Amino acid sequence: MGIDLEKLFEILAPLINGTPMNDEAVGSTFRRLMSALMTFDYVVVFAYRGKERPLDLYSTFDAKDHVLFVSLYQAGPYLLDPFYHAACAPKPGVWRMRELAPDRFFSSEYYRTYYVRTGLAEEVGFFVTVSEQVTVVLSLMRREATGVFGPAEFALLKKAEPMVAALVRHHWADLDRRFDAALANMGRSRRKAVHPPADGVWQHLNLTEREAAIIELVLQGHSSESIGLKLGISTGTVKVHRRNVYRKLGISSQTQLLSLYIKNLGQ
Repeated sequence: MGIDLEKLFEILAPLINGTPMNDEAVGSTFRRLMSALMTFDYVVVFAYRGKERPLDLYSTFDAKDHVLFVSLYQAGPYLLDPFYHAACAPKPGVWRMRELAPDRFFSSEYYRTYYVRTGLAEEVGFFVTVSEQVTVVLSLMRREATGVFGPAEFALLKKAEPMVAALVRHHWADLDRRFDAALANMGRSRRKAVHPPADGVWQHLNLTEREAAIIELVLQGHSSESIGLKLGISTGTVKVHRRNVYRKLGISSQTQLLSLYIKNLGQ
C-alpha cells in the first residue's frame, strides 16, 4: 500500500491551530493518520498510571469485541499484559508485542486463555509519556488474515512516532486529573490506590512478598530462568518457591493459578 500524501496533509491541517479535541476526535485523527500509511484492523488507546485501572480513551471495536479487548481487559488481565508493563517502565517509542513479551509469554496460560481469543496476528504500540506517571499506548492491531507488519511498515511507524507523540501530548495533557477523578468516583483516595487489585489477591491468598513476586512473573509469562535473573536468585530457588505456592494454594497447574488469580481480583 502506497502512502496517501494528499490524505495525510488533509488530516494534519486542522491540527496546526492547536484547537483542543475530545477523546473521540483525537483517536479518530490517529486512526486516519495511520490509515494513510498502511492497513490494520483495529485501533485501541489506553492510558496507564501505575497499577490503577487503565483509562479507555478510544477504540474501533464493535460491541462484542469491545467486551473482550476493553471491558474484560480493564477488569484485571491488563496487569499481565506486556504493553502494560512497558508503559509502567516506561519504554517510550514504537514496539511490537513480541519485542516486549517475556520469554514464555506465548506459551503462558494468560496467552492461551485470554490473548489468543483476540485472534490477532500482531499488535504494535506507540508508547507516549505524558507526565511523570502517565503513559498513553496507541495500539494498531492486525488479525491473522491480515498478517504481521512488515519491516518497511514498522520502519515507517517509527518515523511517524514524533508526530503521534506530539498529537498525544497536546490533546491528552490532563490525564493525571482524569485518573484522580476516576478514583474519586470510586470513593477511593490517591493514597489508598497504591494498593492495586493484584496486591489484594496475593494478600488474600496469604502469599509472602517473595512468593507473590514470583507467581506474578509466572503469570506474566516469565520462565524460571528469567524470574531468577529479574529477582537476583537462582533458578532452583524460583522452582522451590513455585512448588511451595502451588502446594499452599492446593493447585497443580498454571491453568488453576490463573483461574484463582482472576477469581480473586475483585475481592
